[in-house]
Formats: sequence, C-alpha cells, structure tokens
Amino acid sequence: MSSTNGNTGAAAGGGVLYFFGIFGAWVWFWQQADSWWEYPLAVLQGLVWPAFMVYEAFSALG
Repeated sequence: MSSTNGNTGAAAGGGVLYFFGIFGAWVWFWQQADSWWEYPLAVLQGLVWPAFMVYEAFSALG
C-alpha cells in the first residue's frame, strides 16, 4: 500500500483562482452582450478567454 504525502492544497487553490477568472469573464461578457446570440457567445468566451489572453501577450512580446 503506497502512501502519498503530496501537496494537493496548492493545486486546488489554483483551480479556485481559475474558476473565479472564468466566472468574472462570464459576468463581463454577459454585461457586454446586446443581442440574443451574444449571450451563448459570452458563455463560450468566458471558457476560452485565457487562450486569447496568452495569444495577445505573446503577440505583444514578438
């Protein structure tokens, strides 16, 4: 029987921060939506906003 004494608390903390980022993005994009089709798009944008942020950061560095 193996015993793991890893630090799983740090990984769980990162997940919570990511969730708050997604939730905040949902609120932001939901408030910016004007038409019916922009509300489902706001949900999608809330899920993928980190990819766009990293892309823009690398574009600014390059």
